[in-house]
Amino acid sequence: MKSLLRVTTALAGVAFAGSAFAADLPRRAAPPPIFTPVPVFTWTGAYFGINAGYAFDASDRNTGSSFGVPFPYAAPGTVATFRNRSQDGFSGGGQVGYNYQFTPGSGIVIGVEADAQYLDFGRNRNNAFVAGALAPGYYVTDPRGLSSLDFFGTVRGRLGYAFDRTLVYGTGGFAYGSGSADRSFGGYAGNDSFRTGWAVGGGVEYALPTDSFLNFFRSSAVTLKVEGLYVNLDR
Repeated sequence: MKSLLRVTTALAGVAFAGSAFAADLPRRAAPPPIFTPVPVFTWTGAYFGINAGYAFDASDRNTGSSFGVPFPYAAPGTVATFRNRSQDGFSGGGQVGYNYQFTPGSGIVIGVEADAQYLDFGRNRNNAFVAGALAPGYYVTDPRGLSSLDFFGTVRGRLGYAFDRTLVYGTGGFAYGSGSADRSFGGYAGNDSFRTGWAVGGGVEYALPTDSFLNFFRSSAVTLKVEGLYVNLDR
């Protein structure tokens, strides 16, 4: 027990002596604590990407569209009519844009985006017919009619609100597209057409964390979004 007591006393003595020696030196202020700021996510910046989805024709055109069949393929005044024009199919393409967020973290986000989309809207029509008799009592069915919208694109503004890495937004702007109509009848074919119009929609976009298993690039700029877009090409 004596040996243990001595060791304890010696350590205490060293501690006291050190304190007395330190009291004779001028005091130095402790360095201020260092705080590492937590990175705040912002949607500001340019971006590009790819997309894929499903598109369908929202118009109701059961009355169909008509075009004149030139002589001598049919009698003068003969008109070919396509009654069913509903279409649907794959849509895919790419987009580029720029966002600006007024307050990092959560806040209002504005931006502009341009995209171009390929559409698999071609579908053979077997109910096309020719209204107008070539001869008394005869009507001709043309099963080779093809109506399609080949592609469309938009240039749109975006306005939304960011909840950190989640962005809820609306969008709208200019739209354009091109389609073709192969209304073949005895060698007569239709033509391609280019149209313009407008587009409006909205969506939800999420920026993947760098440690997400879906973020193969380990970048804070990788996002996923779900968007619905209505396109009207009426001009």
